[in-house]
Amino acid sequence: MSVQVKICGITRETDARAAADAGANAIGLVFWSGSKRAVSVEKAADICAVLPPLMTVTALMVNPTIKEVESLLNTLPINVIQWHGNESPEFCEQWRVPYIRALSGAVCDRLELEMEKYPKARGFLLDAEVNGQFGGTGHRFDWDTIPSTRSRPIILAGGLNPANVAEAVRKVRPSAVDVSSGVESSPGIKQPEKIKQFIDVAREAAEA
Repeated sequence: MSVQVKICGITRETDARAAADAGANAIGLVFWSGSKRAVSVEKAADICAVLPPLMTVTALMVNPTIKEVESLLNTLPINVIQWHGNESPEFCEQWRVPYIRALSGAVCDRLELEMEKYPKARGFLLDAEVNGQFGGTGHRFDWDTIPSTRSRPIILAGGLNPANVAEAVRKVRPSAVDVSSGVESSPGIKQPEKIKQFIDVAREAAEA
């Protein structure tokens, strides 16, 4: 088994470089004003400019307008959109880039039914639901509620860090893991050594 790794909530070019140097498959850029890790389109362009050519850039969006999505896709080299709001399947699937559908860990008892609603999703990100926040809370949910047999790829998020990601990978066997606050010194400020440790530990656990 292998596992992919996304470093989410990137706000600085130096952190994007650190993620790339450590071997991350993707970074996440947050375009939701309610997040402490939100970036402007201008800052996102600066971050994208320092990335290696094949690294995936994921845009996290929450209930945007059509105009906002079009502007983002026309301005930045976005490879994947990660939808975190109340977007309908039709809204998610009208764009020219693949997408990931974020789901609350609270829906794991009906996960297959929720996934069926989004037939063209590249995967489903499972995250903790905390006080209406869309990711980056540092909280985890009960991994035992995740079905061991799944028809679609899942990305595990929510409270992951270098100390628990090995357990998460071994227990859940996700296609990918997603970390934000677990590799930070403060919101939006990543620590390169934690990024590297997180990636190394996750991949070692996947290969065990």
